Amino acid sequence: MASNATTIGQLRSSGWTDRTVKEELRENLVERMRAGDRLFPGIVGYDDTVLPALERAILAGHDMILLGERGQAKTRLIRRLIDLLDEETPAIDGCEINDSPYAPVCASCRMRVAEEGDDVPIRWITRQDRFAEKLATPDTAVADLIGDVDPIRVAEGRYLSDELVIHYGLVPRTHRGIFSINELPDLPPRIQVSLLNILEERDIQIRGFTVRLPLDVLLVATANPEDYTNRGRIITPLKDRFGSELRTHYPLDRTLEIEVMRQEATSPVSDIEVVVPDYLEDVVAEFTHQVRGSGHVNQRSGVSVRLSIANLETLTASAVRRAVRTGSSSAVPRISDLTGLAQSSLGRVEFEGFEEGREAEILRRLLDQAVLEIFREWLMGFDFIPILDAFDAGLEFEVGDLTPASEIVARFGEFDISELLLRLGLTQDDDETRATAIEFALEGLHLTRRLNKTAGTYSI
Repeated sequence: MASNATTIGQLRSSGWTDRTVKEELRENLVERMRAGDRLFPGIVGYDDTVLPALERAILAGHDMILLGERGQAKTRLIRRLIDLLDEETPAIDGCEINDSPYAPVCASCRMRVAEEGDDVPIRWITRQDRFAEKLATPDTAVADLIGDVDPIRVAEGRYLSDELVIHYGLVPRTHRGIFSINELPDLPPRIQVSLLNILEERDIQIRGFTVRLPLDVLLVATANPEDYTNRGRIITPLKDRFGSELRTHYPLDRTLEIEVMRQEATSPVSDIEVVVPDYLEDVVAEFTHQVRGSGHVNQRSGVSVRLSIANLETLTASAVRRAVRTGSSSAVPRISDLTGLAQSSLGRVEFEGFEEGREAEILRRLLDQAVLEIFREWLMGFDFIPILDAFDAGLEFEVGDLTPASEIVARFGEFDISELLLRLGLTQDDDETRATAIEFALEGLHLTRRLNKTAGTYSI
């Protein structure tokens, strides 16, 4: 019934009660927890680490800061907080800062309520209208966050000391909502001070006069760990304003990395069916973990999970490219498609300074190590003697990312690979599937030093 109200009087009659944004988040969180609902869908790998800390922060009514390297879903996690707001909430119609009908804080709305009382019209705003975010950049001004004098209003005859001349910035316009600021240390200290003033002292100081503005805002910020950020720092008083500090992290194991990859990776726009074997997903995820553990890579800057996502997309794109070129109706990635991962990896990995010029070589070695690791997991103990005997007899086998699957299968036709397909969990038995299994087996034999490989040709 409350949502049908169009004036403050009707809203009072409906029995609607006002809550602060932190009370609203807390009560809605408790309600969902009791109902057993999934609270933050799309967030993978944080169920036992970050999410419990986030729930405690919300229940405590804390402003919070999320610390972590790039690509750890900090921004996505903040945006999911919107789901804990009410679907709709009333605000005084025409108010710049979404004032509460029961407790307006801006001068304009206070005057309207004093003059018109319960006849003041209201509007209903959605939860999306109650969220704002700002990427902290060095050129951010106080006017962007807090506000400034509107010269047009001054030209209309108002005094500079009149509160009504203010054009409000992002923070006041998020009154009764959630305000997020990304990469907070990038804000110059003087801008951070202005943010502290409005959140702690509940007033704003613009052009020499002070305006009391008791805003109702949940502040959530993100930052990189201070021990490696060279761009700036959070001033101590503002850092003290945050009640909770949440540490994010990369997926702790390969299974979680793969889950993120599957969730986020986009398939090539095509009418070609793409099937990615599980072991190649393992290779892509293991490659990221190898990069994260490499001493040649600058670990202080982090290795984003976006590396895994982009590499999986590149892998499938390479398979689709081959399918289009060879006229195949399906695309199954193979080991030879991994060569394309350099283009999606080099720009996402920061190397130590002394490794300049060796970036591609380092990534190639790490990729080989990832393939070797997965080969051992999937095919340890497999009987490769018939294949090795054929190479001892003079067999040479050339593969490439554009080699048709039918050509690979034809050259490998004398071998029964049904057991190999079974070990690799490949249920389909077509040329594309057989070709990917054959390449994986040959590459594994090469990496375990039982076959040589030169320019894409395997031999003894």
